[in-house]
Amino acid sequence: MSERPGFAGRVARAFIDSKLTQLIILASLLLGLFAVLATPREEEPQIVVPFADVFVEMPGAGVKEVEERISIPMEKKLREIPGVEYVYSISQPGASVAIVRFYVGQDQERRMVKLHDKLSSNFDLIPPGAGQPLIKPRSIDDVPILALTLWSERGDPFTLRRIAAQLDDEVKAVSDVSETRLIGGLRRQLRVTLDRDRLAGFGVAPRSVLAALGEANRELRVGSFARGNREYLVDAAPSWRARTIWAVS
Repeated sequence: MSERPGFAGRVARAFIDSKLTQLIILASLLLGLFAVLATPREEEPQIVVPFADVFVEMPGAGVKEVEERISIPMEKKLREIPGVEYVYSISQPGASVAIVRFYVGQDQERRMVKLHDKLSSNFDLIPPGAGQPLIKPRSIDDVPILALTLWSERGDPFTLRRIAAQLDDEVKAVSDVSETRLIGGLRRQLRVTLDRDRLAGFGVAPRSVLAALGEANRELRVGSFARGNREYLVDAAPSWRARTIWAVS
């Protein structure tokens, strides 16, 4: 007694006995080959992750005051922008930095316009003594892919920063490097300590000393003169860096 095939068996028998089976298989292979060749692909696909840094300065304010008067209110307003995924801020003496990140795939320009509009519409809420927000757009390309750390048991932070600056110049010379940044160490600084008693004796205000230091650090073009086939440009500068620049005329 033979059993009758079911639905799947009848379909399989129809394909086995049909002369179109080979054509269907060939067409499927050709469609698959076309899909492989025609589908666009990238070795390094670009992922759009819009985010921005918002800087607000408040000179003279402590960390607690910056957090309560700038960071927390600004976070609340930034979270009201449609498409914002998260907001977090960093409070430091005299300044606040808020990092706003939108959802992946959103248009960078439209999100930045929304961010500008939100901040500009709330300028009246900026507390006295605080500056206007500074927006610096970022992208996924701004995320660092390599961090180099220099340390030494004998070298001081100033020396390490000088070495890092030399290394930074070498890294910038590498092709396809878009940006490098130095963090940490000690910058070269000149500290001027004022004697209040002597200033009072000469009748000089501290603001006048600051202005004099600023003028001493300037370099101005005072004129030029020609000699032979050359034109000499004369700059006036402090004695420790006075120089004359010439150019062929």
